[in-house]
Amino acid sequence: MNQKVFFSLEAARGQFGPCALSIGNFDGVHIGHQALLGFAQRYASNLRVSPAVLTFHPHPAVFVAPHRVPEMICSLEERLRRLTAAGAERILVLPFNGDVARLTAEQFVSQIISDGLRAKAVFVGENFRFGYKRSGDPQTLERLGEQHGFTAHFLKPVKFRGRIVSSSLVRQDLTAGKVSSAGRMLGRCFSLEGPVVSGHGVGKKETVPTVNLRAVPGQLTPRGVYVTETFETSTGRHWPSITNVGCRPTFGGDELTIETFFLTPFDDRTPEHIQIHFRFYLRAERKFPTPADLKAQIMKDVARAKSYWRRVPSLY
Repeated sequence: MNQKVFFSLEAARGQFGPCALSIGNFDGVHIGHQALLGFAQRYASNLRVSPAVLTFHPHPAVFVAPHRVPEMICSLEERLRRLTAAGAERILVLPFNGDVARLTAEQFVSQIISDGLRAKAVFVGENFRFGYKRSGDPQTLERLGEQHGFTAHFLKPVKFRGRIVSSSLVRQDLTAGKVSSAGRMLGRCFSLEGPVVSGHGVGKKETVPTVNLRAVPGQLTPRGVYVTETFETSTGRHWPSITNVGCRPTFGGDELTIETFFLTPFDDRTPEHIQIHFRFYLRAERKFPTPADLKAQIMKDVARAKSYWRRVPSLY
């Protein structure tokens, strides 16, 4: 596989197609996205062209609806990793700006899909909209495809427990602390990743020692206390853990922190870069009268987390 990622149409031009092109924001790369990408990959194999993806950064809402820009389920780096794992051999991350937002549906197809990326087949969800003020719909894409020499394919929504899977629904569940439901729609655990950073030093002195992760700007961080599994990204070492995402109200905190307590000890050293997998919601963060009261609650959280891990083998 000759995989390439491009960050401008100019860089991709002449090196991208011919391709079977999936188009979308793909935030989270959830099971609906994975179904679309799998459909495109099988078609690409039959056409003997590259399975490819056109995605956008920043989110189009930054320009078309700045008052409702969503927090992202995953970072751009993770999105690219997961698109690659799903089979994409070419990826264009199109910078979404005012010029792109003003393209008509016809211009978007002509300049980007056809001339720029040389698509022979295009794969989108059946609710796909594109072009200035979302003027283009599936029928528009089908008609323009006939003019520009590609076929248009539309995937029906994927459902989970009667609900249509979407990035918006995943965000809704994560915001409500429903990480188990969100994980099933993602096809994996929701996770946060980054370097370990220094904390305030309070936990080690007054409650329990924790490893701290810096929040990724713009990424959704579900508030509360969770059963988690923490991985060292460089080695794959992992530990059962509990993670608190919040503002440390017992200590008068006012900024978001992500603090993880490991249920088993490190083998030799504290990891430097971690990925936290969110498995189960325990409780909301709240203010306790004293650090001793908080520590007592943490011990209850630990007991519930250990009970969870004893049951895990029977769940899979």
